[in-house]
Amino acid sequence: MTTVNYIKNGMLAVILGFSASSWAQDMDATEFVDEATAKGIAEIETAKLAVEQAQSPEVKSYAEKMIEDHTQLNQDLKELAQEKNLEVSDDATLMDQAKAMILEMREGEAFDDHYASNQVNAHEQTIELFENAAENLNDEDLRKLAKDSLETLREHLATAKELEAQFEAE
Repeated sequence: MTTVNYIKNGMLAVILGFSASSWAQDMDATEFVDEATAKGIAEIETAKLAVEQAQSPEVKSYAEKMIEDHTQLNQDLKELAQEKNLEVSDDATLMDQAKAMILEMREGEAFDDHYASNQVNAHEQTIELFENAAENLNDEDLRKLAKDSLETLREHLATAKELEAQFEAE
């Protein structure tokens, strides 16, 4: 990842205030559901852009997997939240809009490289959120869902790192 990409990803996290490290020890179920679904929506929307704009078949395949997995995770979160009468975010939020704007500025291989780097950053933040939820959430069912989701999220991160390394080597 280039220095510029590190700066952009870091600025995006700071500007939007979506750092999972800010969670208190006693995470609130409503806050977790809202944050997790917003991140899921952002993943789905950026993946849709990648399916349309990516040049690399590997990036397109990864993006399709992101759409499938994060749609399912959001559905699971939504169903559990409804059982518990918790509100679920239904819009893309500022995080999604910012990611989409950044990704739309790129085309071709530059898009693929940026998308891979973005996915590393996004999944690191999401994993941190879900780890905190798995340890600290005040709702047992949501805590279990967070813990059970970590393996898939870690696989997403590993694949994103492989894609990122592929573009750095080129």
